[in-house]
Amino acid sequence: MGEVVVIEKEESKINKDVVELICSVKNYDWGRIGENSQVARLYSLNSGLEKIDGNIPYAEFWMGTHDSGPSFVRSNTESDDEKVGLSSETSNNSKTLKSWISENPHVLGDKVVQKWGADLPFLFKVLSVSKALSIQAHPDKELAKVLHESNPSDYRDDNHKPEMALAITPFEALCGFITLQELKDVLLSVPEIIELVGSVAAELLLAAKEEDGEEKTKPLLRSIFTILMSASKDLVSEMVSKMKDRVTVESKVKQLTEKEQLVLRLEKQYPADVGVISAFFLNYVKLNPGEALYLDANEPHAYIFGECVECMATSDNVVRAGLTPKYRDVKTLCSMLTYKQGLPEILRGVPLNQYTKRYTPPFDEFEVDFCLLPEGESVMFPEVEGPSIFLFTTGDGTLHTFSLTSAAEDVIRDGLVLFVPSGTKIVISALSATGLQLYRAGVNKRFFLSNGCP
Repeated sequence: MGEVVVIEKEESKINKDVVELICSVKNYDWGRIGENSQVARLYSLNSGLEKIDGNIPYAEFWMGTHDSGPSFVRSNTESDDEKVGLSSETSNNSKTLKSWISENPHVLGDKVVQKWGADLPFLFKVLSVSKALSIQAHPDKELAKVLHESNPSDYRDDNHKPEMALAITPFEALCGFITLQELKDVLLSVPEIIELVGSVAAELLLAAKEEDGEEKTKPLLRSIFTILMSASKDLVSEMVSKMKDRVTVESKVKQLTEKEQLVLRLEKQYPADVGVISAFFLNYVKLNPGEALYLDANEPHAYIFGECVECMATSDNVVRAGLTPKYRDVKTLCSMLTYKQGLPEILRGVPLNQYTKRYTPPFDEFEVDFCLLPEGESVMFPEVEGPSIFLFTTGDGTLHTFSLTSAAEDVIRDGLVLFVPSGTKIVISALSATGLQLYRAGVNKRFFLSNGCP
């Protein structure tokens, strides 16, 4: 996919199965305010709303079929003056992408329908993060079903939620547990943790050796982390304050570590929160633009700052335990985690051509392509066996679509989001002097390879 091509202009009829989407926005408290948010810019351009509210946060831009933030199919007969975004009138009168797909399941391709039914298996997002998201994990399929049945108001579907974050700007996250040796160093340098968890649990972990193997060390990590996350609010408040005072004094006589600087930032955002202390247990990861990390089910993480494109299985299930005013399910979180230790794998993309990179996590539901196309150049995305969503973030251009039954040409603009059916070839040309930038989400190619597709 992503072959560089030269195209000849030809007259053609409209490909009616490629549809433009009006997408949803989430104004969570941790989002960036007003025009400082890439999410706000894209939502404004996509919906046709001219004014961005400079007083509210714009956190997430959702592209997909999940009921918590559905995308709507824009009518081909709608004029530019009628593109007014997701008002109540639009929501009532426009068809959701989910309902449109259910009426036209052929757009997904046979293999996708056989595996996931008449629904899009992935959810595509843009995130603008101003302050830390919760310390959280996403359940596997088995646990998701149990949680949804027992508490549907907090766990709104029964699907798992593996995900991948691809940095647009420098991006910070907490992800997975630090190594055993790093954890020992933390216990010796952060006395407030020992006061929270008790000397017995701390001494057991300090006595552990790498050669003991995961079978012996994982239970120790699980025990000390569970004790920490379950500590009383009063004790947590006391220890966070004590830690803050100690580190602040130490900053006057030494250079603080990156993790110490981070926890002071977190304390300002979430005073007296257990997540401030628990951050010491997790890897602090900094992504450069164009780098990505992926997260399987049952892995602890928290996005800290920056903007990213995110793709995941179609789910909104989040189990939270810190750095949040929302519902916390500490018992579930501590029992579900894998307690794997070590840094996450960082993906830097595999070139498909000189303009396009692909990011392929080990999940069947999704992959993401990033394309940066210079002025005057064209690139082809060949037909694939599953559906795609294209997000155009910067620049103008033209788009040619070709399927077995039709072809069309259209104009590309910032904020345009397109659903592209299975078996559709896309040719994109950049017209802007600064080039054209786009992201594509689709079903992971490995799924088709493992199911007999070429």
